[in-house]
Amino acid sequence: MDSFATLIRTASHEQHVEAETSTFMSDLLGGRLGVAAYARYTEQLWFVYDALEGGAGRLASDPVAGPFVRPELFRLAALERDLAHLRGAGWRTGLTALPATEEYAARVRECAERWPAGYVAHHYTRYLGDLSGGQIIRDKAERTWGFQRKGDGVRFYVFDDIANPAAFKRGYRELLDAVDADDLEKQRVVAECKRAFALNTAVFRELGEEFPLSA
Repeated sequence: MDSFATLIRTASHEQHVEAETSTFMSDLLGGRLGVAAYARYTEQLWFVYDALEGGAGRLASDPVAGPFVRPELFRLAALERDLAHLRGAGWRTGLTALPATEEYAARVRECAERWPAGYVAHHYTRYLGDLSGGQIIRDKAERTWGFQRKGDGVRFYVFDDIANPAAFKRGYRELLDAVDADDLEKQRVVAECKRAFALNTAVFRELGEEFPLSA
């Protein structure tokens, strides 16, 4: 029988591909959009990670979610440095969430407050994605907009406290396999992973509407 980590990965594969191949992300990584689109995307991430990490302290002692609360993953401080670089010192005053981002952040917050196993689903889809595909985005951003390598503007994608990402991801999957949940609850977590990808894809869709490529 497949491990829980494998189950999550295979079950959400279709949504994962859809998110990665969204028009907005394809245009952004293809260098067809300007730095303003990248900055707007970074703003949206701030709202999601504020929800993820704002509830982390309360979950640290939770038997299900607690083992996943790892300070070396936290992204909010890095995002804030990136936004200060992209938007200037007063970046907070102009910070606005798209409707899809508001919905995404609200769902993360709801899981953090009421359903720790659901929070794990969002934690997994975000942080493991950042450690993996996020590195492609960093490389493209550095080359497209001239950010200093692993410097301001792309710090969100730089995990200074994780020396060996491959080993970290292996350990993370072992934590997933060890989650104390029955089969029904695991199915609910898998469904929440799919929902997380769908919420993320909706953000890309709205970003794409805000930054259409001129025909």
